[in-house]
Amino acid sequence: MLITCAGVLAVLGAAGCAEEAPPPDHTIVQPGKPGEDNRTLSQDEVQTAIPEAKPNDADIAYVRNMIVHHQQAVEMTALAPERAQNTQLKGLASRIADAQGPEIGMMNRWLTGHDLPAVNPTDAHAHAAMPGMATAEEMSALAAASGPAFDRLFIDLMIRHHEGAIQMATEVKGRGDDIKVQEMADHVVAEQSDEILRMEGMR
Repeated sequence: MLITCAGVLAVLGAAGCAEEAPPPDHTIVQPGKPGEDNRTLSQDEVQTAIPEAKPNDADIAYVRNMIVHHQQAVEMTALAPERAQNTQLKGLASRIADAQGPEIGMMNRWLTGHDLPAVNPTDAHAHAAMPGMATAEEMSALAAASGPAFDRLFIDLMIRHHEGAIQMATEVKGRGDDIKVQEMADHVVAEQSDEILRMEGMR
């Protein structure tokens, strides 16, 4: 015997033939103590009951080092308005500065939010230990250059600088625990990979 849609409608009325299934139940039930009933947790209780992973040493080292790493990029881009010749390069330098300057502040707020001391961005500690960092001599050469010579040196140094940042981000993605730091690292990989492609096109 075939049951027609009209027949179903006659029985179910406004419910219709294609009544949608109820949404899945995402409630979390907390078992009660012996002799007590189970209890359904609210969303707020769920969030507090499942603590976020605390940052580990890899997370903290990444943020501290990336603050100084970003600062050197900001210093390099500050030279571009007066010394660069290529208009595209000037625009890219401005974009890098606009992104990495505020990120320094954001990373320091992450540190202080975890009761860790902020980092002075101009502190030159461990420059040689971080991948992609320009040496003092290279920074002096960039500051002394102008026109096409500046453009070429800026692109060479900034590509290497970005590649170093991507290496650092990739490493913390494998070793870190903090969700926010993972998001920072993802952003560095995506943003700076795109900027490397732009600079390679300028060559």
